[in-house]
Amino acid sequence: MSKQLILAMLKERQKEQQKEYLSGEVMSERLGISRAAVNKAVNGLRQDGYQIESAPRKGYQLLASPDFLTKGEILPWLEIEQVGEPLLCLDTVDSTNSYLKRESQNLPAGAVLVANQQTEGRGRLGRLFHSPENTGVYLSVLLKPELAPARALNLTAYVAVAVCEAIERATGLIPGIKWTNDLVLGGRKICGILTEMAIEGESGALQYVIPGIGVNVNEAPEDFPEEIRPVAGSLAMAAGRKLPRGRLAAEMINSLDRMYISWCAGSGDYLERYRKACLTIGKEVQVLHAGEAPRPAFAEGVDENFGLMVRYPDGYRETITAGEVSVRGLWGYV
Repeated sequence: MSKQLILAMLKERQKEQQKEYLSGEVMSERLGISRAAVNKAVNGLRQDGYQIESAPRKGYQLLASPDFLTKGEILPWLEIEQVGEPLLCLDTVDSTNSYLKRESQNLPAGAVLVANQQTEGRGRLGRLFHSPENTGVYLSVLLKPELAPARALNLTAYVAVAVCEAIERATGLIPGIKWTNDLVLGGRKICGILTEMAIEGESGALQYVIPGIGVNVNEAPEDFPEEIRPVAGSLAMAAGRKLPRGRLAAEMINSLDRMYISWCAGSGDYLERYRKACLTIGKEVQVLHAGEAPRPAFAEGVDENFGLMVRYPDGYRETITAGEVSVRGLWGYV
C-alpha cells in the first residue's frame, strides 16, 4: 500500500507541474513509515517501469509512468464527496459488477472497483463485453440510495451523461449516446453501461444499485474480435494516440460522484444533456420487441423518463423503455 501512496504523492507533484523534488523525509513523515521503507517503495516503482529521478538532499521526482490502473495513478485526480471511497483496484476480475454484488454486504455505499481486465464482462441481455487486459477501463460503483426501486430505472441514462463528461474532461473527445446505454465516437461503440439492482423480497426496498461501465481506451482495430470489429472502436482510434487510463478512471469517478448527488436530489440538467448527446434522435431505427419481427420506426425524441419516442410508418406513436425492447440503427451502428 505504501508504494501506491508514494506514487500518488509523486503524481500529485507532477500533476501540479512542480519541478521541485519531493523529499524522502516529507514522504516518511506523511505516511508514518521509515526512510528505508520509502526508498524500498521507490525502487519497487522503478521495477514496475516508473522513471523516478533522485538527487542527494533533494529527494525524488517522477519523470514518466507506464499505463497502469492503480490507486497511485487514480488518487491524485479525485475530487469526490460520496462516490469513490473505498477505491478498489484489481488487475483481473470476472466482472466488476459481479464482484460488487458478491461483496455488497461487506462494502459501504460509494465503493468503486476499477479493473484492468474482465474475464466474464457482461452487457445487456446477457451479452459478453470484450474486456482485454491493459487497454480499457472497467469500473463499477456500489450505490445504496434510500429511494423507491422505480427511481433507479433512469440511472443508466444519468451514468451515460456522466461518462460522456468524464471522457471530455480527460481526453477532449466528445462522444454521443446511442439510446439507451452505449457511447459512440465516429460511428463506433466505445463504451457500454450495465446497471443492476437488488430488491428485498418482503419489503420491496431497494438494497443496492450497481452501474458498471466498460470503456475501450487504447484498443487498435485488430484488438477486437472479428465479429464486433465493424462496430467497435476506442478512444485511441478516435484520438490517433494512446491515452492515460488512470486519468480517465479518476474523471469517471469524479463525474459519477457529481451525478449521484444530483440524481438523489432530483436536480441537475442531465435530461437536457442526454437529449443533446443522443445520436438516436432523428434517425430511422428498428424496434425489436421480444419474440417479434423488427419494425422500422423514426426516433422522434426522448421523454422525461428517458423513454424513446418513436413513430411507425403507419403514423402510430409509442414510447419505449430499455427494459422492453432493443433499438438498432438502419445505417451504421447508430
